[in-house]
Amino acid sequence: MQPSPTKHHPGKAEKQEARTAKLLLIPAFMGLIFLTYLPLIAVFGISLFQWRVPGTPSFAGFDNYRFLFTEDFFFWTSIRVTLLYGFLSVAAGLVYSMIIALLLNRPIPGRAAFRTIFYMPFIIPAVATFLSWSLLYDGGGIINNIVVMFGGQRTHFLSNEQTIIPALAMVAVWTSGNLIVIKMAGLGNVPRTYLEAAEIDGANAWQRFWKITLPCMTPIIFYNMLMSLVTNMQIFVPSLLMAAGGGAGAGTVPESYLFMTFTMYRTGFINGLIGRASAISFIFFILVGIFTAILFITSKSWLFYEGGDPK
Repeated sequence: MQPSPTKHHPGKAEKQEARTAKLLLIPAFMGLIFLTYLPLIAVFGISLFQWRVPGTPSFAGFDNYRFLFTEDFFFWTSIRVTLLYGFLSVAAGLVYSMIIALLLNRPIPGRAAFRTIFYMPFIIPAVATFLSWSLLYDGGGIINNIVVMFGGQRTHFLSNEQTIIPALAMVAVWTSGNLIVIKMAGLGNVPRTYLEAAEIDGANAWQRFWKITLPCMTPIIFYNMLMSLVTNMQIFVPSLLMAAGGGAGAGTVPESYLFMTFTMYRTGFINGLIGRASAISFIFFILVGIFTAILFITSKSWLFYEGGDPK
C-alpha cells in the first residue's frame, strides 16, 4: 500500500510572494483587456453596421462581410498580395539572416563593426528606407544599371506589377537585422560538445550544420518565423507613399500595393466606410490568427529542445 502524498501547506513567505506576483501582473492584464481584447470586440461590433462618416450608423448584420467576399474585387486582391508578400519576405528573410549570422559568428576581423552594419537597417525609419530603395529601383538607378550591364532592359521595379512584390520583399530582407542578432545569439548557445563529437566522428561542415546546428536553432527559427509573419503581413508604408504620390484611388495605385492594411486605411479614412473597414480589419485578424495557429501546430514535428520534449 502506497503512502498518501503529503499535502503542501504554503508558508507565509510563499503566500506573500504569490500575492506580489499577482499584483505585478495586474498592469499586464489591464493592458491586454483595454488595448487588445476590448478594441477587438469593438471592431467586430462596428463591422456589423453600415456607417459612412459623418453619417449615422445603421445595423446591417453581416452585409459588410458578404459584400467583401462576393462583390469587392480589390478585397480579394489585397488578400492575395498580402499573403504573397508575407510568405516571400519571411522565407527570404529567414535564409538571409541565417547565412549572415553564420558568417558573423566566425572569428573574423572587425566582427563587431559588421554586426552593427547589418543591424542598422532595422532601426532606420520605414519611410526613409522605402524612399532610399525607390531611388535604387528607379529606371536610372544603380540596380537597373547593373541589369543593363548583364544584357537586361531597364524597368521601374516599384511600378511594374511583376516586380513590385519581389522588390518590396528584398527591402524587407535588407531590414531584417533583428533576425540576424537573434540568430547569432542562438548560434552561441549551440552546445560545442555536440559539434566537437560530430567532428571527431568525421562529419563535415555541412553535416554538422544540418544535423546539429540547425536542429538546435529550431526554437529561434520558430520565433523569428512567427514574428516575421505577423510583422510583414502588416506592411503599409509603401502603399501609403505610392498613394500620396499618385492619389489614393484604386485606379491610381498598382494592384500589388493594395495590401490589407492599406485597404483598411483607404476604406475607412478616405472613403469613410467605417463599418466596412472594421470588417476588413477583423478578417485580417482572423487570417493572421489562422496562419499563426498552423505554425504552432506544425512546429511540433520539427521543433527540437535540448532538454527533451517541452510537454
